[in-house]
Amino acid sequence: MILTAPSFIESLINFEPLRYALIAGICIGFIAPLTGSVVIIRRLSFIADTLSHFSLAGVTVGIFLSKLLSHVININPIYMGVLFSIGGTFIIELLRGFYKNYKELSMTILLSMGVALSGLFIALTPGISTSYTTGLLFGSIMSVDKNDVLVTLITSALILIFTAIFYKQIVSLCFDETHARISGINVRLLQLAITVILAVVISVFLELVGVLLISALLIVPVSASILIGNSFRQTITTAIVFSEISIITGFYISFKLVLPIGSTVALLNILILAGVMLFVRIRKRYVKKSET
Repeated sequence: MILTAPSFIESLINFEPLRYALIAGICIGFIAPLTGSVVIIRRLSFIADTLSHFSLAGVTVGIFLSKLLSHVININPIYMGVLFSIGGTFIIELLRGFYKNYKELSMTILLSMGVALSGLFIALTPGISTSYTTGLLFGSIMSVDKNDVLVTLITSALILIFTAIFYKQIVSLCFDETHARISGINVRLLQLAITVILAVVISVFLELVGVLLISALLIVPVSASILIGNSFRQTITTAIVFSEISIITGFYISFKLVLPIGSTVALLNILILAGVMLFVRIRKRYVKKSET
């Protein structure tokens, strides 16, 4: 059934899962570009993919253990994903010590390990459904409940508080690490804290948007805003605006045309990026003509 705009709004008011999904989506649209901006400027874009795949390994291990030990203890697979993702940040730092001249190898090794572990534990887990594994890959935001929304809101609030408190130190670290060290900032600790926050964001949002679409929300809106932003603050603000537009519009379009929400949102982000690129190209040509 194709829903019209009034039907969508009416469903949003009366249908709790849709309302919870949209609230979670709006939180993701705010926090993902905020975190992604730091990741991109620190030239750590690939770490988002790495940690998402390693977090997926943690989730699959959690599913395996929850079924194996169901009569002893109740294990939430997402919490296992958080532990793996945070642990992955320390493994990356450890591997970087071995490959000082090839530091990017640490992320490729961890990503490979995450994919291998995911495939192994999915195969070992009895009764795991195809729909569940598909949801882990592409997201199942419509399955969120009140507890998921609460966790998402708390996570978002804590990240905002951390950003507000350490904003100047984060900016200094992003643009001039040497100056940050001279200024007395504990660069190693701050960098580790930012990576851990990224790990938590990826793990918490994994079930909502899926391992394959996390990078789209973390990286693509920032990739668009960085082309037109004149400052760090403006880049973050523009990225959040782009992200929220794609999420809200993606929800509406996916319900109107009965499409998967995560994939629709990701493609809208790509379309926004393409539109910004076209705008920048046209603006450059106009400026050149004006100068001549």
